[in-house]
Amino acid sequence: MSKRKNYVNNMCPVFNPPKNDKKRPAFINYALGQAKKIDVARSELNYILQPKDSKTGSLISRISYFLNVKFNNVLSSRHRQLNEHRAAAMRAIVPAMVYHFNITSNLVQASIEQLADECGLSTISKSGNKSITRVSRLISEFMEPMGFIKCEKRWDKILGCYMPKIITLTPLFFELFGVSKEKLKNAKKQQLGWINKKLSEKGLKTLSLEDAKLKSKENQLKRILESRSNLYLLQRKKRYAKRLFRLDEKCIRQRIIKHLISKYSILELNKISLQEFKKQVNMEYFYLRNLANGSYLKEKSNFCL
Repeated sequence: MSKRKNYVNNMCPVFNPPKNDKKRPAFINYALGQAKKIDVARSELNYILQPKDSKTGSLISRISYFLNVKFNNVLSSRHRQLNEHRAAAMRAIVPAMVYHFNITSNLVQASIEQLADECGLSTISKSGNKSITRVSRLISEFMEPMGFIKCEKRWDKILGCYMPKIITLTPLFFELFGVSKEKLKNAKKQQLGWINKKLSEKGLKTLSLEDAKLKSKENQLKRILESRSNLYLLQRKKRYAKRLFRLDEKCIRQRIIKHLISKYSILELNKISLQEFKKQVNMEYFYLRNLANGSYLKEKSNFCL
């Protein structure tokens, strides 16, 4: 009995906004206030909506849905409500999604992993592996089929796997805590007006709502791709550093010096003091050594692979 009671690591997850983040728009603050007033896990929408298959869009019988998704761990087929552990996760994840919501595009500008981290819903195993299963299952098995959100997956050609899901919030999501479609629509108009005002001040062309939505999505995809590309490059650097540190220190430093010299013109090299150049060599050496040992410094490396 006690084992079943303690199968969840964080019994009372809470959303903690990122530190030193920029001020949120008035609508976001209003929506966050509404989400605090209402228990989103016990909203009547959770009882009356019929889930849909996220791939086909076809309605799913609630009874078969409970059974197929093992809803004895998600919803009680008798009481038709989220169990307490998933309800607690939903109470934390909803304000997190609201906080990162982009009003013009309807996108959540945070990955599932980031949401899990900020809500205390990610776990680290003894072997050091991170798990975000509690959040990913809440999203894929409940929030998406119920129509509160939509998720989009794209294939990453660089790493040969899927990118982090792009999450879109639907009007139903906001109805969970009493924010009407009209209120959301007005917020979009106001936000678009603010964006276009800034563009006009810079002498740039103003945007329609669809244009702003597309631009926001393109920017988010760009950030994801840059992040994944950096990860790919880091993995390459680690492999290179391990090969490099099979050599003796003198050979390694000679390679670093040769590389750094190739980065500068003769005029630029004449302006760099010997002390500064030695500093750059040392920084590069210790950066690569940390990579080879399985860790790395936050300083950017100039070393070309």
